[in-house]
Amino acid sequence: MTGGAVYLILGLSLLVTTVLPHVSRRVALSPPMVLVGIGLVVGLLPLGEDISLQPEDNRELITHVTEFTVLVSLMGVGLAIDRVLDVRSWRSWRSWSPVWRLLLVTMPLTILGTMLLGWWVAGLAPAVALLLGAVLAPTDPVLASDVQVGEPLTEDVAEAEEHEGVEEDDDIRFALTAEAGLNDGLAFPFVHLALLLLAGGIGLAEAVTWVGWYVVGKIALGLAVGWGAGWLFGRQAFHARNENLRLADAGEPLLALAALLTSYGAAELVGGYGFLAVFTCAVGLRSSERGHSYQRAMHAVVERLERLMTLLVLLLLGMAMTRGLLDHLDWRGVGVALALVLVVRPLAGFVALAVRPRDEREDGGLDRGEVMAVSFFGVRGVGSLYYLGYAVTHEHVPDEPWLWSTVAFTVIVSVLLHGVTATPAMDRIDARRGRTGARG
Repeated sequence: MTGGAVYLILGLSLLVTTVLPHVSRRVALSPPMVLVGIGLVVGLLPLGEDISLQPEDNRELITHVTEFTVLVSLMGVGLAIDRVLDVRSWRSWRSWSPVWRLLLVTMPLTILGTMLLGWWVAGLAPAVALLLGAVLAPTDPVLASDVQVGEPLTEDVAEAEEHEGVEEDDDIRFALTAEAGLNDGLAFPFVHLALLLLAGGIGLAEAVTWVGWYVVGKIALGLAVGWGAGWLFGRQAFHARNENLRLADAGEPLLALAALLTSYGAAELVGGYGFLAVFTCAVGLRSSERGHSYQRAMHAVVERLERLMTLLVLLLLGMAMTRGLLDHLDWRGVGVALALVLVVRPLAGFVALAVRPRDEREDGGLDRGEVMAVSFFGVRGVGSLYYLGYAVTHEHVPDEPWLWSTVAFTVIVSVLLHGVTATPAMDRIDARRGRTGARG
């Protein structure tokens, strides 16, 4: 394939992803679905015998590209969240109730359920089955835009939406957005546990190290670095004494990317989880001056970069599918993927949200239909590809080709199923919420 053809394909794909959201708002067709379809077609074209799209030949490239894509998305969703988390207020913590439930109940249950499927259905070794569960458990901030919050709410936009009768907060979208932002980092301890088991087993000393360092220490460092970076960047952007350093007044949105790279790099250097640091940094930066229009400017530049990275990843994923990525997929992989998307995640989400639920009339409360929606829309995506890439570049993993085929197939199933159902489901819930509000 010539350079001109590559540029042509990229340009047309970018055009499609730019135009599609504006012309298909009421159609069950998402940009990720279209991009994967384009990639499938492109993969059938002659690319040259020297180009390999097999994941085993591109482990480092896959890991770094998906890593940066997830990082950009984490910064975007963190900047978009409007709900305040005041660590000194119990009421504020309770308003995040569905997020804590999804993180502390749904995610471990999903890991356990997927691990059992990998061990019982697929016949994987326990360590490999655990790795499969950890890789597929986190929901994705990259491909879930249809069920996540939109742009950050600023004072001018809030006034316009209040005038139009638009609800400022949405517990469904908020819960799914915050879950995707936080669980991408919280999956790491289980990936590390699987790697420890693959490296030769785990005794009492290794178990203590895992709990003390990989679970507690690295999470705490990631959160601390992220919150500190968010506070410092927020002070510099909005409250610097020197007006020349006040980037919010200048409207320079690249500060968001500087914050992303700095928080991630700092967290990784001290041993913390960088994904958690980036999301926490974004939330901290967002809370520095919530109503300022600069928040939307930063979110816009991050969103555009995310769109470009998603374009690249999904095109390559589609191309790889027609060039051998699914060669090792069998009935076991199909069964694991369908069971995860249709049974394990919805059931785990329902258990977390429906048992002793928060009053639906309060912030963080969900009615039965909203519980079903949040439970179902656990989108799998780029994060799963990253975690598998990370694992296979750090340890020899048995059944690696089967894992790549199964994880890729799971992502495609999620893209198609959730892409088709997201628009009509959310429209129906929004319409019902509007009717309920009108009656109230």
